[in-house]
Amino acid sequence: MVVSGFCRSPPLMIAGGRVFVFPCVQQIQRISLNTLTLNVKSDKVYTRHGVPISVTGIAQMKIQGQNKQMLAAACQMFMGKSEPEIAHIALETLEGHQRAIIAHLTVEEIYKDRKKFSEQVFKVASSDLVNMGISVVSYTLKDVHDDQDYLHSLGKARTAQVQKDARIGEAKNKRDAVIREAHAMQEKVSAQYKNEIDMAKAQRDYELKKAAYDIEVNTKKAESEMAYQLQVAKTKQRIEEEKMQVQVVERAQQIMLQEQEITRREMELEAKVKKPMNCRLCKAVIVYRFVHDVDI
Repeated sequence: MVVSGFCRSPPLMIAGGRVFVFPCVQQIQRISLNTLTLNVKSDKVYTRHGVPISVTGIAQMKIQGQNKQMLAAACQMFMGKSEPEIAHIALETLEGHQRAIIAHLTVEEIYKDRKKFSEQVFKVASSDLVNMGISVVSYTLKDVHDDQDYLHSLGKARTAQVQKDARIGEAKNKRDAVIREAHAMQEKVSAQYKNEIDMAKAQRDYELKKAAYDIEVNTKKAESEMAYQLQVAKTKQRIEEEKMQVQVVERAQQIMLQEQEITRREMELEAKVKKPMNCRLCKAVIVYRFVHDVDI
């Protein structure tokens, strides 16, 4: 609502709410703040390469009631106009910008990159309509078509290119699959060979360690057997020496006994032999003294 007249200079703008108005001396006018949906059509506009195309876009716009400056500009532009009249003015502005942008682009750029086209229209239209107090909420490219089958041919070419790319991609995928399979087989064989080599190395290391252990064990065993044999030999030698000593002692005892026996026999013999001889000798001496009358 815009209240003007007595004590209302500048006019009072109220975006939603209530106000007291003096009849006859004050005037109240209304302007719509509803969102407007516009179907922006541009028929047979020549593109940069001279190809006529028709473009349809959908725009959402509204008068901003929260921005005082834009609201004041909208009131100056559209005060007293109905909602269809405001929509018509905005539509004409949008359609003009849309045509200008189409003329600076190629069909391929519009058809392939719709987002870029929509952003350009939105940017140019927003900068122009904001001076009227209108804010462009959104703009979307809805449809692009032509009467010369240019897009159809472009689509055929694109379809052919896509099919070609699909065939090339399929061939590449098959080739890559074969290559990957060959690589996988090669890696499998390499892994198998490496596994066998590792097993052979492990077996070799096992055999070498086992041989070293066997040599060490056999050496220790031989040393133990030699030490045992040496100890047995020493023990036997000591036993033999002790036997010899026993035999020497026994021999010495035998010799001593034999000597004692000989001595005993000699003494016995002497006792048996010398006593009669002494008796006879005494008799002879006595006889000799008697005969010769001498002392012996």
